[in-house]
Amino acid sequence: MATIKEKIPSEHYEQALFVQWFRRTYPGVLIHSIPNGGHRSKSAATALKVEGTVAGIPDLFIPAWKLWVEMKRTKGGVVSPDQKKIIEYLKSIGYQVIVGKGFLHAKEQIEQFDIKK
Repeated sequence: MATIKEKIPSEHYEQALFVQWFRRTYPGVLIHSIPNGGHRSKSAATALKVEGTVAGIPDLFIPAWKLWVEMKRTKGGVVSPDQKKIIEYLKSIGYQVIVGKGFLHAKEQIEQFDIKK
């Protein structure tokens, strides 16, 4: 019997859903992306690095809550060694960081997040 391979939504799709939900749910709270990933030409990558781009920075930041959000796919998304190092650093200087394995997981973590932290 042939099996149908499950299509796992992309990290981009999961993050877009999450940001749309967040902005509807918390309209007065800024959330913004950190466009670190993606495929670029060597010259574009070099220019971004010179401008201050750092490997491993989480995907999203919510300044008012001092909260970083790293998004991953629901299945197969892995936190890289650079991301682990940056997450550890951010936590050591007082920021909160969540890793959302898809929209629903990130949403659940935000709903449980204590804004007063």
